[in-house]
Amino acid sequence: MSSRINEEDADTVVGGPSYPVKHEDLKKSDRVDESNDNHSTGTHPKKLERVSLHEFSKTADYALEERPFFVPIAKDGIIAALERIDRQLRDSGRTGLLSSKVPVSWTGREVSPGFLGLINHGGLPKILTKPGRYPGFPLRNWWARQWCGTKGLSDTAIQFQAAVISDPQNRIFVVKNSGFVAYAIDGTYDVLAVVDQTHLSTSIKDAVTDAILGSIAEIKMRSHIASGGEQEYVVALFLNIPANNCAILQRGDDLELLPAGQHYITNPNVTLRGLFTLGENQLELPTKDIFTRDQVPVGLRIYLKWQLVEPLKLTTHGYNTPYDALRDKTQSILTQIVAHLDYGTMVKQRSLGPDNLEDGSDPSSAFIDALRTRAMDEMHEAALEYGIVLKDLAVIDREFKGDIALTMDKLTTRALQAQVEAVNVDRENSNKVKQEEGALAVARIKAQSRNAQADSEAYSVIAAAKAQAERTKIEALAEAEAIRLTAEADAQAVSIRAAADAKVTDQFARGMEIRRVEVTRVQAFGNKTVFVPTDGTGVQMGNAMAVGMAAGMANGHEA
Repeated sequence: MSSRINEEDADTVVGGPSYPVKHEDLKKSDRVDESNDNHSTGTHPKKLERVSLHEFSKTADYALEERPFFVPIAKDGIIAALERIDRQLRDSGRTGLLSSKVPVSWTGREVSPGFLGLINHGGLPKILTKPGRYPGFPLRNWWARQWCGTKGLSDTAIQFQAAVISDPQNRIFVVKNSGFVAYAIDGTYDVLAVVDQTHLSTSIKDAVTDAILGSIAEIKMRSHIASGGEQEYVVALFLNIPANNCAILQRGDDLELLPAGQHYITNPNVTLRGLFTLGENQLELPTKDIFTRDQVPVGLRIYLKWQLVEPLKLTTHGYNTPYDALRDKTQSILTQIVAHLDYGTMVKQRSLGPDNLEDGSDPSSAFIDALRTRAMDEMHEAALEYGIVLKDLAVIDREFKGDIALTMDKLTTRALQAQVEAVNVDRENSNKVKQEEGALAVARIKAQSRNAQADSEAYSVIAAAKAQAERTKIEALAEAEAIRLTAEADAQAVSIRAAADAKVTDQFARGMEIRRVEVTRVQAFGNKTVFVPTDGTGVQMGNAMAVGMAAGMANGHEA
């Protein structure tokens, strides 16, 4: 059987690891193990010191044991390892593993470069390592032999992985970054699993904070039991612990810290106690009911902020999480604080944090402040016993229980109702004031609008009057000018006609002109018009007639 696990650096390392630990204030051992560099220092708020692991956490390096017909794969590859194991078999008087057949180039079974030919020779394996063709004759060459095909040299190569192997004695070991070639005379070498150490199957979360503490993978092996069935049991445990986290291993009453990094455990006596984070955590949680000095039950809601710096101390005291240790101790100390406070003080003082101090007017405030300070110191010292640094502790709320709680609820409800009613009245008054202010503002805006409109109309009337006067003036001037021009033109025309008439010397022509004037006058006044001369006897007769007619008309009116 052969197996190979490759990495880019082509290192050949077979066997399990051992891990040195870095941590502060852990118990130092007399012997410091520096045999392996597969560890992670992680991060820690204080300087870390190197201390050794206990012996029980080291994995037995079964793969490095001297055993017959087991050859680690070196840098010269699988074929060289096969040749070495073939020599070991022949030197021990057994049949060799490599076939002595010589390839040809013209016919037969073909083995390509990079492949191995497999032959079943009477139940024993034979391997063809040289590329070429292997003919089926002469017949003696294939007597009691069966061709089983070819296998690529790199078909079993797995990069960046770890293989869990069971040897013929059912001992478990892990092969990383390399491989081996083995020939089992009794039993078999079985590859139980190939593990991707960077992506393990099961994630472990903190039950309180839900933080990811790491991931694990359990490798199981089937075993036949007396009843004839099969049963699985865990033979290897792989752990991937992120930076700033750690794990605690246990064997019997012994505990051991495992730092951040990739680890595996094949010792069946070693179990995983738990995974922990070394970073800061914070949480709000309720407490159990506590009685005040006057026997009033009250429930508190507290805020905790802590950092685990020594996980071994925590697990030594039997706690699985820092929260469990802090919860018990905090409950005890807060019980002491509340037991010295009465109900009235608790009502006035809603929280008991370090930033909430009395003003000194209460005679008991000095005692309360001193007790709070002493309790915080005691809590900090108690947390250090568990390997925890307490960063902050405060009581952020309280709730009274029992009959006094019902009475307080009623009083609080009444006070709230009165407060709500007062707020509603204030709101209504405020709304009315705002409405009046709004109406006044609207009236002011309307008055301003009317004033502006009146000013605009007055200006429009004045402007229209000025425009009308200006128009009348312009029309009068134009009419006067037209009359003057007409008169001048008429006068000029009369003068011209008179001048023209004066120049006529012929009597006949003069007579004809006079007749044309008469014709024009008759045409102008009608043919029934009587023209009366304005001088001579006719004029005087006309005047006398007119006077007589006027006198007659006057007498008639008097009658």
